[in-house]
Order: sequence, then C-alpha cells, then structure tokens
Amino acid sequence: MIKLIATDLDGTLLDDEKRMPQEIFGLIGQLHERGILFAPASGRQYANLKTLFAPVWDKLLFICENGALVKYRGKTLWLDPVPEDCVRDALQAIRAIPRVYPMLCGENCAYIENGEEPFSSYAHFAYTNCERVEALEQVLGREKICKIAVYDELPASEHCLRLLPSRLPALRTAISGFDWVDVSAPTADKGRAIDFIRAHFGFKREECAAFGDHMNDYEMLLSCGYSYVTENAYPPLKTHIPNVIPSNNEKGVLQKIKELMEDA
Repeated sequence: MIKLIATDLDGTLLDDEKRMPQEIFGLIGQLHERGILFAPASGRQYANLKTLFAPVWDKLLFICENGALVKYRGKTLWLDPVPEDCVRDALQAIRAIPRVYPMLCGENCAYIENGEEPFSSYAHFAYTNCERVEALEQVLGREKICKIAVYDELPASEHCLRLLPSRLPALRTAISGFDWVDVSAPTADKGRAIDFIRAHFGFKREECAAFGDHMNDYEMLLSCGYSYVTENAYPPLKTHIPNVIPSNNEKGVLQKIKELMEDA
C-alpha cells in the first residue's frame, strides 16, 4: 500500500502557467483520510509552499529547497545547509560568470542583491519571503543557507552548468529548470530527503511514489518504489525513468494519483 506520495511542482503538478490544479486540495483530503502522506517536493522555499497549499498545509509534509529542508506541521525535521565558507566561495565563482544572478535561500527567507529583470520578478514569485540586500555576504550568520539558486539569462544547461561544477567541486550543482541551477551541500537533494523521511516515518521504498520532470527530481524518483515523469519532462530524465504519464498541462499527476488510490 502506498503511504507517501511526493511530487515536484513546476513542470510537474503545476501547469505551464504555474497554476495549481484546484482538484488537488480535495484529493489531499482523501489521501489524508486513508493515511497517505502527501509531500510537495520543490526547489521553492517553505513560506511559498505553505501559501500555495494554504487550505491543507497542516496535512502535508514539505520537501523544500530541493531537499535541503523538510518541514512537517511547522517544525523542521531535516536541514542540510551549505557551510558559510563554501557560500563565500560560490558567490565569488558565480559573480565571475556573466549574465547570471545568485540568490541565497535561507531556512526562512531568500536574499538577492541584483534588481535586474526578469530575475527580480522570478525571485519574488517563487520566494514569498524575499529580501534585497546590498551584498549577499551580509546575510551570512543570520540563518542557515539551504542552497544558492542561480538564474541564468542563457539556457542554464549550456551555460553556467558547464562552468560551475568544476569551479565548485566541494558542492553539488544541479540544473533545476531551463534557466536555473541550484548549488547546495553535496549531500542535499530530494532523494536524501526521501531517505530521511522513510527512516523517520518507517516507510518502505515500495510504499512510496514520486513524480518529477527535471534532473533535480532524479534522486527522489530513484528513492521511491513507484516513479513517474510527465510527458513534458526533460528528455535525459525520461531516458532514465521509463514510466511516463500525461503532461503537466493534462494533469497527469492527478490522473496517476487517482489510479494509485484505486489500486490501494
């Protein structure tokens, strides 16, 4: 029997206009009644996810910041931050690359130092708690940094993803969207978060299902017994995960969740 369902949001559960399917709230209620835990698993911050799922937030487990932070009923269960010295090194490396902009993603708030558009609007859209500071180094010491999100004016897979990994060998660099790359602690990813959740709640791998569309979902998909990617998923991910469901615009995740519930 399925006991945990984890799903990515942008490109997976949300449609191309970033809209939440309203049926999900009633479906989460049904899952909760059956003892099935639903977990949004996103690169977004906790405050933003809590707002998105406001009607049912207290029924959910939140996998935030691409797995660096896990929150449940307002409490932090798991946090895998980037060490401060590594943050400083990363900022220096990122600033040396033209046309990219860094954002520090703390446990409670995100911070930017650039006001250029569309970066600033994108940052505030995905991060409900977002503050602009003169220099990101000012943030260090305020709170733990879950990850550094890097916006790229060029296709990220062809630009900063080719440059940053060799310049930041002590950190994990993963593409998280067409124009975004995430830099995090080497042990921070959605799969590690799932492994922690399974151990914490006593779930078996075959009792967990996951949905994703990009490479930052890959480890999570491997950590679950039932793994699905949407038709619109990043092509390299589809070569590794053969279970393809209808696209995000066709509400493929909702369709499959309903099927899983019928089979339970």
